[in-house]
Amino acid sequence: MALTLNQILFLVLTLAAVIVAVYLIRLFAQLRRTAAEGEKALVEFRELAKSLNELDILVKQRVEDLGSTLEASKKAAVGLSEASFLITTKLLGPSSKILPLALPVARFVMRHLKKKKEKRNVM
Repeated sequence: MALTLNQILFLVLTLAAVIVAVYLIRLFAQLRRTAAEGEKALVEFRELAKSLNELDILVKQRVEDLGSTLEASKKAAVGLSEASFLITTKLLGPSSKILPLALPVARFVMRHLKKKKEKRNVM
């Protein structure tokens, strides 16, 4: 049985249509799998974004707390600076004239007290 030209062309076109159909079916199956994986990734991204937003809020709160702590530290440092300035100008300034005389007297008193203590301990 000899095939005519029309029958050969019909077979070639049928074979080409089957090949294209198989290729398209495989392509659509791959696209479906890719879309499913994309949806999973999108869900994970949403969860990560939510976690990131929570972390951002937490960091902002900590920064605000740190700012108030820094302000309190700054006020404490200023107060300490003012106190040390007052001590050096009001107490050490006038006492620096008396200090060369007071130190030897204080040493003598301390030695005398120490000797009395040693005498009490010996008896």
